[in-house]
Amino acid sequence: MTLPERPLSKLGFLTIGLFDEDDPATGHENTLRMIELGERLGFDSAWLRDRHLQYGISSPVAVLAAATQRTSRIELGTAVIPLGLENPFRLAEDLATVDVLSGGRLNPGVSVGPPTHYDHIKEHLYPDSWDAEDFGRTRVSRLLHNLRGEPVSTFSGQEGIETYSERIQPHSPGLADRLWYGAAGLASAEWAGEQGLNLLTSSVVRAEEDDDFARVQRSHILRFRERHPLGERARVSQGLVVIPTDSASPAQRRKYEEYAHSRHARTTAPQGPGRLLFAPDLVGTSERIARTLTEHAGFQQVDEVVFPLPFTFEYEDYEQILTDIATRLGPLLGWAPTGPGAGG
Repeated sequence: MTLPERPLSKLGFLTIGLFDEDDPATGHENTLRMIELGERLGFDSAWLRDRHLQYGISSPVAVLAAATQRTSRIELGTAVIPLGLENPFRLAEDLATVDVLSGGRLNPGVSVGPPTHYDHIKEHLYPDSWDAEDFGRTRVSRLLHNLRGEPVSTFSGQEGIETYSERIQPHSPGLADRLWYGAAGLASAEWAGEQGLNLLTSSVVRAEEDDDFARVQRSHILRFRERHPLGERARVSQGLVVIPTDSASPAQRRKYEEYAHSRHARTTAPQGPGRLLFAPDLVGTSERIARTLTEHAGFQQVDEVVFPLPFTFEYEDYEQILTDIATRLGPLLGWAPTGPGAGG
């Protein structure tokens, strides 16, 4: 097959970091091993997703701090941190600290909205202010303010033997420019563009103006770039579930196909009152997946991807999938690995 008109320039992957409740250390260690593997294979980025009160990583920033000490090149991202559970002041301190430790490799992705199952956790999350919390986009604006190094205190200078700053410390120049916003709807994509953010678009969109996933996603990307100061140069990353089977065993292929089949019904029509539309998982040879992607109206608008790994597989499955993505699928999409020893 021929290369796509818009060759892929950045290739990343995403994991929730699944773990056993009785043995969480092994799952977290496997996540760090995957990030190390991603760097050896030449991936441009590795991303973690938040899972609160579940058996996936609840503190991606802490795990990425560990990853900074086990990698040297690969970019590290979050896709996404739901800001409804965060204090933008403290989060900015944590993000800046990890960015400094990584040498400027952090790509924080965030989203807004009430926390999942808020009525069940609100008295533990915000016991004194649960009915007054603002879960809208002002939380993103506050985080941006903090990451840009703008004042957060009216006091600075010397007090006894201690010195105080008026801005978040450490300050990491450039981090605010690497902030990503997860948007599933048209208004969110427009707002992200107007704020000069980067756009994360995933395998879920809101079917507001169309029932075709690819066309809806394409419309979000186009509208985002129309509103963004950088226009066509504004960064957008797409995240569809792709599972190449080139080097998979027969048992793995059956597992992958059964996984995709179990999730297929939700892709046939918009779901629920929010009319959420899910993209089908792409399972098959790298050549087959590449052909499908190059014909996808959303993929045609991007040159960066962050492919989410399926939630419930074993480490050996992830190793096979990541290796096939880096050595077979990526090159078919025009991507080339980077870094010493990349691709092996």
